[in-house]
Amino acid sequence: MSELRRPWRLTVLALVVVALFAAACGGDDDNGEGNGNSGGDELSASLLGAGASFPDPLYQTWIGEYMTNVQPGVQIQYESIGSGGGRERFIDQQTDFAGSDAYASDEEVADAVEARGCGEVLHIPMVFGGVVVAYNIEGLEGLVLDSATIADIFSGEITNINDPAVAELNPDAELPDQELTVTVRADGSGTTSIFTTYLEDEDADWAADYGSGDEIEWFGGQVAGEQNDGVAAAIAQQPGGIGYVSLEFAVQQNLPFASVVNGDGNAIEPSTDSVGAAVEGLDLPDDLRFDVLGVGGEGYPIAGATWALAYTCGMDEDKATALKDYLTWALEEGDSFAAELGYAPLADSTQELSLAKVEQINAEG
Repeated sequence: MSELRRPWRLTVLALVVVALFAAACGGDDDNGEGNGNSGGDELSASLLGAGASFPDPLYQTWIGEYMTNVQPGVQIQYESIGSGGGRERFIDQQTDFAGSDAYASDEEVADAVEARGCGEVLHIPMVFGGVVVAYNIEGLEGLVLDSATIADIFSGEITNINDPAVAELNPDAELPDQELTVTVRADGSGTTSIFTTYLEDEDADWAADYGSGDEIEWFGGQVAGEQNDGVAAAIAQQPGGIGYVSLEFAVQQNLPFASVVNGDGNAIEPSTDSVGAAVEGLDLPDDLRFDVLGVGGEGYPIAGATWALAYTCGMDEDKATALKDYLTWALEEGDSFAAELGYAPLADSTQELSLAKVEQINAEG
């Protein structure tokens, strides 16, 4: 199993304790030195964001650290409601920023600009993450799957883990006679989008029958859970449970997860390193809306970015300054937290592109 099995909730709890201690001691540094502050000025603003559960453990950690040690005058609230819900609130002008593991469609971008009445929508990649096939099958470790078997499991064609197609990929494993209970997302989800975009690209039958998106019309009979933690909990609660979740939530629930055969025929275990390898050398478009597909080498093939969405206009100046400062700090100083929690930090070249997008926040006033 991966070395990433560390409970992120302890990290968040530790940050809360530090924040309370600092407040009790009145430890504000008037000259701003040593606090990691990207601009050197004391800021004051309240920011509201909502969206993807995929990056929520990291976002809560970043927010706690930023408000404690960087800008105590900035209050940031991020609500983990799923990527689809986050984009809806962002388009409806209910939040200052959104988190999404699926980039906004052309139609969503047009709706957002129309509702805003000015400017453009910015897509700012923050980190990369892997979506894993986690399972609850007693005594089974080191499972290997490929795109065809994954597609057949999640379309209801493979119903038992000892299916001959699975056995062929696992010749040295003793596969039990265990019926599978497929578990999927109940809410509009970027995790679903990453997972189904991979299957659509890899499997012609899946592309014809299901396609890709935040929400899928599944085959029927599966269990549905709200957000990544709900899916992980549902898998853990039922023998034979199998589902797709972001890597860090499988780690949190201590669930085993499958290695997946990539485009070069290599069975790759999900990890920070293998997700990082999957995104090396990506040719990114100017708007930074992209998918991670056709992964080979040592890269784990089911991977994607998570984006912060923001506007180029219409923000209160204090809010805009605080949002830019927070995102800049997260991109430049947050790598260690990201790696600790199972995310792959951006490569330097991608980070530069993200930082350039951050500078465009509210640039049109």
